[in-house]
Amino acid sequence: MYKKILAAVNEHLNSEISARYALNLANACGAKLYICFIAEKGMSVSSLEKAEDAVKRLFIDAEKMGIAVEGITETGKPVEEINKIARHEGIDIAFASTRREDVERRFYTGTVARNLSLKLSCSVALVRVVHMGRIHPKDILIPLKARIASMQERAYFTAKMAGCFGSKVFVFHATTPITKFFHGEMHLTPAQWEKRLPEDISEFIEHMKRYKVEIEGRLSPGAAAKSITVEAASRRHDLIIMGASERSMLSSILRGNPVEEVLRETPCDLIILKPRHEV
Repeated sequence: MYKKILAAVNEHLNSEISARYALNLANACGAKLYICFIAEKGMSVSSLEKAEDAVKRLFIDAEKMGIAVEGITETGKPVEEINKIARHEGIDIAFASTRREDVERRFYTGTVARNLSLKLSCSVALVRVVHMGRIHPKDILIPLKARIASMQERAYFTAKMAGCFGSKVFVFHATTPITKFFHGEMHLTPAQWEKRLPEDISEFIEHMKRYKVEIEGRLSPGAAAKSITVEAASRRHDLIIMGASERSMLSSILRGNPVEEVLRETPCDLIILKPRHEV
């Protein structure tokens, strides 16, 4: 599915860490890696040198791993230039790191990360780096809703990420608490929750098994975002992979946005995947 992978790099260290997720995915998929740096107007000499050094390090490491690699440097607005490159080269998925503005601003519409997710015609993986030195995750948490869009690509992406690091996958679903008239909330055993597993999640797990990925499932009643961050922290997961939110701005204002909440509170690295392919 992924034959051409793009990693957007800038002067910040977290962008290089994000690109290393792309590098490892390219290795797992046998894909060509494009390392892209867009120099914005008014960048300092120091910032330019930091970005160029990151591109060089990534290029050398890709060659050592036997990955077909190409470096691309352009000048202009990052979203516009990356979009041009993605279309011209036929990129399948692009990786970009989130910036401070993505974490600090509610409803991150208008940020570089959000605009890349919305405007690129290829799939997009937005990476929030929390632990600079933990680029080889052993435990990957996959929060899933009852209905899963683009299931096959999400399963493929998850399986390849797990495969390249030898990771175990933990599928997690935050269920709506069950209430009983006059008796308040009902507390079910894990086996009872398992019987209530939504059909899409069962199908996702079957996809994972076909990829020979070590997988474990877990259900927990409660609010989605809080349940995800507590699960990641308490069980010391190394990486969370979530699907991008499909809620409108109005819906996010009225009901909240779990993806943005996890983006702000995540205790480990986080990848937000915007899939645009099907197998």
